[in-house]
Amino acid sequence: MGIISYIREEIQVIRERDPAIKSNMEVLLYPSFKVILRYRIAHKLYIKKHYFLARWISQRAARKTGIEIHPGATIGKGLFIDHGSGVIIGETTIIGDNVTLYQGVTLGGTGKEQGKRHPTLEDNVMVSAGAKILGSFTIGENSKIGAGSVVLEEVPPDCTVVGVPGRIVRMGNKKVPRSDMDQIHLPDPVLNDIRSLQAENEKMHSQLIEMLKKMKCMEEDGYECGQK
Repeated sequence: MGIISYIREEIQVIRERDPAIKSNMEVLLYPSFKVILRYRIAHKLYIKKHYFLARWISQRAARKTGIEIHPGATIGKGLFIDHGSGVIIGETTIIGDNVTLYQGVTLGGTGKEQGKRHPTLEDNVMVSAGAKILGSFTIGENSKIGAGSVVLEEVPPDCTVVGVPGRIVRMGNKKVPRSDMDQIHLPDPVLNDIRSLQAENEKMHSQLIEMLKKMKCMEEDGYECGQK
């Protein structure tokens, strides 16, 4: 792909997923746009084993944008980093196509692995603000990681993860990031269980009150009180 075609594609990706953009010229100011262009250059140098030059470019980009992408990471088409401050993408991270990352996201390792140390994000994954994905495992396609979640194990496709540590909620087959950028209103299985228990408790309480009323009625008026 030529540089002009690539720039046009990146502009389209950012405009599609950020409603604040009013013109193509604004995209040129975006940290996401700047850091991805520099990553592509650094990654080519890294593949050719020009490690120092690759890291020099990536570190300059990190200082200017607040987004740190190791040049060894493998990133597909259509990555969108919204705002971006504090985003960290480790060396052996693999990112598929049309992935969305929000500010404060870490795609890191646990410090224990050798070789492949960082996560793999398949196509159409969305990782919300402040989420941490730590370790060498896969986040399945079309999955959504809730804000502030800490994910420490594999996530199947078409799921939502919430909480610390992350809890998996299956959502069904649909692509998430391009059609639904909502990173707040996510299902919470623990909260759902608590609400279910509350409803059961209220039902039992109502039944108990009714039984006590009937027992009192029987004590005062005998078995025929219900017919009065």
